[in-house]
Amino acid sequence: MTRDVVLVLATVSTGLSAGVFLLYAHTVMPGLRRTDDRTFVGAFQALDRAIINPVFLLGSFIGAPVLLAVAALLSLSAPWRSALGWLLAALFLHLVVVAITFAVHLPLNDRLKAAGAPATIDVAAARSEFSEARWVRANNVRVVLDVAAFVASCVALLAGR
Repeated sequence: MTRDVVLVLATVSTGLSAGVFLLYAHTVMPGLRRTDDRTFVGAFQALDRAIINPVFLLGSFIGAPVLLAVAALLSLSAPWRSALGWLLAALFLHLVVVAITFAVHLPLNDRLKAAGAPATIDVAAARSEFSEARWVRANNVRVVLDVAAFVASCVALLAGR
């Protein structure tokens, strides 16, 4: 029972994480791309500040790998061993997503926030230095990896039956 609950929570958490990155890929960044520099900088700064919250951090971004790891540990026993490989794959994929976030997204996001308030800076320079194309490319990789992690955790749910 405990293992099943943890596995369901891990799967939901992984799916929520994938959903956040997918939303940025198909809605947020394409919408921001169509705005002027001042709107882009101000909106992105506000979004970046808002996403640093317990719901995102604990509910999906950090919660997913913790729950996947616990589910994998609970799947070491014989009845659920068939799910273990899928859980380890999901965990690995999500950890790569976390690494990409720390290596690419956080430095770019922090640079844009550090540029200052849009009303007081050269917003065109701030947007250019942000490297929007690099951010989007790396996010697209996060989407593919986290969706794959979600699928692997879904397969783990089925494999453990």
